[in-house]
Amino acid sequence: MKKTKVIRALAVVVTATVVMSSCNQSNPQMDQKSETTGSAGTTNMKIAYVEVDSIMSRYQFCKDYSQILQKKGQNIQHTLAAKQQQLQAAAANFQQKVQQNAYTREQAEAIQANLQRQSSDVQALGQRLGNEFDAETAKFNKALRDSIQHFLTSYNKDKKYGLILSKAGDNLLYADKVYDITDVVIAGLNKAYKPSAAIKTATATAEKKK
Repeated sequence: MKKTKVIRALAVVVTATVVMSSCNQSNPQMDQKSETTGSAGTTNMKIAYVEVDSIMSRYQFCKDYSQILQKKGQNIQHTLAAKQQQLQAAAANFQQKVQQNAYTREQAEAIQANLQRQSSDVQALGQRLGNEFDAETAKFNKALRDSIQHFLTSYNKDKKYGLILSKAGDNLLYADKVYDITDVVIAGLNKAYKPSAAIKTATATAEKKK
């Protein structure tokens, strides 16, 4: 009998890296309106940038959901590992008894067919749990993008920036700190953040199980 293989690659526990990539996908799309002054080609555009790493580590929504996704990833790992271990133990026991001629041919075929069904069930479970995890991650990504865009849209009504960039790693070769509005943005995001009852419950549960 073939050893069970889990379809989804869920062996790696979700960490803050997931949140990092999610934050990086949430770059706000701002209207790039420039104000021409003087000769052609000369513009007077206000520009700012936000540090993505800081949003990841200091925006409470990111921290809460990172914890939730990490716990969910661990639960999936444990569930699939337990199923695999049970199936492997049953398969090993079956092989041992076959070698001892403990079954008739009909019995052996029936047991083998049952083990194969269990193997398919574990694979299907891995697929389903993986899809659920992907859906939860996509939900987080959307909520994160929406929260950042909503805040920046409101914030920019007075500030009138023509362009707000996200700075992650070395994606910007140079950025003068005078254009850094990270602290203001994170403070505004955290002030506006009101965790739902579901998030409060999930984070509290994750804390208790540490």
